[in-house]
Amino acid sequence: MNNASPHVQWSIIRNNSCFLRKGQGHTFSCEPNNLKCKNTFKFNGLIHDKTVGIEATKDGKGVVLVTKKIKGARNKPIKQFTRVELKKDARRTLTSIRHILKKNKYRRDIKNSALRRASAILRSQKPVIPMRKKRAPRNKRH
Repeated sequence: MNNASPHVQWSIIRNNSCFLRKGQGHTFSCEPNNLKCKNTFKFNGLIHDKTVGIEATKDGKGVVLVTKKIKGARNKPIKQFTRVELKKDARRTLTSIRHILKKNKYRRDIKNSALRRASAILRSQKPVIPMRKKRAPRNKRH
C-alpha cells in the first residue's frame, strides 16, 4: 500500500484497523510511531513517509528514538525503521532528539509531540523520593 498517497491510505484505515481502541466517545490508536495515541491523520504512524516514535528502553534508563527511512527499504518492513538508544541525561537526550529531527528534515509539526513524549518517559523513570511530613506549627501561648 506504499504506492498510494497518504490521504487515500488514511481514508481506508481510519475506521478499519487492528490498532483502534474505541470507548466512551473517544477513538485511540496504538500503532507504532503514533506519538499521541490518537486516531488522526496527523499522528498516524503507518501512512506517512517520515515518522518518529519515542519508546522507553528495555532496562528503563533512557529512551529509544525510532525513525522511519524513506529510501531503500520500501519492500523490507523490518529494515524500514532505525532505532537509536539515548541514555544520556534528560537535557542532552532532548537536544539530540531535536537535532536528529532537524538534521534529517522530519516533519516540524510532530517535533514538539516527540519532545513531550520523551520528557514524560524520562520523568517517569526518575526514582521517587519520599517527601518528609511537615510538622504542624506549634501554638505559642502568651
